[in-house]
Amino acid sequence: MSACLRFTRRVWKSFIDNKGHDAQCFPNLVITRATPGLVETKLKIEPYNLNRVGTVHGGLIMTLTDTLGSLAVASKGQYMTGVSTDVSTSFVRPAGRAGDVLNATASITALGKNLAYTRVDFTNESGDLVAYGTHTKYVGKSSSDPNNVKFSEDGEKVIEGADVE
Repeated sequence: MSACLRFTRRVWKSFIDNKGHDAQCFPNLVITRATPGLVETKLKIEPYNLNRVGTVHGGLIMTLTDTLGSLAVASKGQYMTGVSTDVSTSFVRPAGRAGDVLNATASITALGKNLAYTRVDFTNESGDLVAYGTHTKYVGKSSSDPNNVKFSEDGEKVIEGADVE
């Protein structure tokens, strides 16, 4: 497993261990791949993820846009992923029903000293785009966290900081 994937999963575990919003909404989120600036996930849709007409609730997609944008920042080696300044989501088609799998790819579109810009694309099991979102984060203070690491270009190794198994 790459160092980037290990680190990003570790940050995700800290979200879940906090027992807050993420743990309530999608504790079964699985990070399948992470390279610097890119995170891929899968989420099996549960009955509690649905709206009253039986499809994925838009609030779930919006929350995932927020969380996965944060994990994209983490994939660049930042343990503390900053605070949101803007989140936007557009819905293209119904995202699925209970038992379906929702796929998401979160990427960094730009990362500066103070702001990170991310995009999240959501697809169904057939690969059709169902929604997409953008997420802007203030990362100015989080860039100096002692738990941060620096990865090799491909994300396979930690070249600065502690690589925790």
